[in-house]
Amino acid sequence: MEHSSKERQDQSGYTEKTALRDIWRLWLGAFLGITGLGFAHFNIPDGEAAFALISAFGASAVLVFGNRRHFFAQPRSLVGGHVISALVGVLSFKILHGHPLLAASIGTATAIALMQVTRTLHPPGGATALFAVIGPEKIHDLGFFYVLAPVGAGALFLLLIALAFNNIGNHRRYPEFWF
Repeated sequence: MEHSSKERQDQSGYTEKTALRDIWRLWLGAFLGITGLGFAHFNIPDGEAAFALISAFGASAVLVFGNRRHFFAQPRSLVGGHVISALVGVLSFKILHGHPLLAASIGTATAIALMQVTRTLHPPGGATALFAVIGPEKIHDLGFFYVLAPVGAGALFLLLIALAFNNIGNHRRYPEFWF
């Protein structure tokens, strides 16, 4: 059966057409999500919650606010993809500490494979795994706590903001599915 171009785009998750009236909502949601993470990043003393504003969350914001219907933007992918990737990145760093290039390559590739297997594929997760390896010493000092905070807590925070802003109005729904 032949599908129209519009149907192919929708099935592939390419991008959704956003009405101008909704752009302010996605802008405000992304602004508040990143502002909240940035507040933690810049105002919590160094140590346990430092580096809450990892760059991968910027890419996640694009997905959950700019293309909320895509598989990559669903809660399972957002939270699961980041957490699995953070865990793999920390393990890679710890096991291959003396070989950063190998740790970065194995960590990122393994994170992608595990996200595929667990159906939690979230492209910014690759950056989360990579940052665990190549990030600053403060990230390395967090060890496995990096998985919980900033990564797990940050992904959950973005999810809460996305739930609030993506469901404003009768014509919008987020998520498309939870699991």
